[in-house]
Amino acid sequence: METTIQAPVSFTEGALAELKRLMSEPGFDTENTLRVGVKGGGCSGMSYVLGFDKKTEKDNEYAFDGVPFVMEKAHEMYLFGMQIDWQGGLNSRGFTFKNPNASTTCGCGTSFAV
Repeated sequence: METTIQAPVSFTEGALAELKRLMSEPGFDTENTLRVGVKGGGCSGMSYVLGFDKKTEKDNEYAFDGVPFVMEKAHEMYLFGMQIDWQGGLNSRGFTFKNPNASTTCGCGTSFAV
């Protein structure tokens, strides 16, 4: 029996559609996978990482609704339960993050403190 590990983050339908669109673009490097994580910096202390790169030995692998992604094991405690959305409007365009672990968030929504 195969064990399924629940993904620590979720994606809205809009985010999934945009990610699938990006991955189907001509020239997309299929050696890369989606990375979700954090890094130090930003006006609130930590910034979100969302991009494509190579898996490392520090990563756990997950999938959400058919979209595979990796996350460093050490980042999971900061991001567990977070929802990633895609805003396609004229005034706000891009990925947004709803993180229940954030004690404060900056005005632009790309950095947080725990």
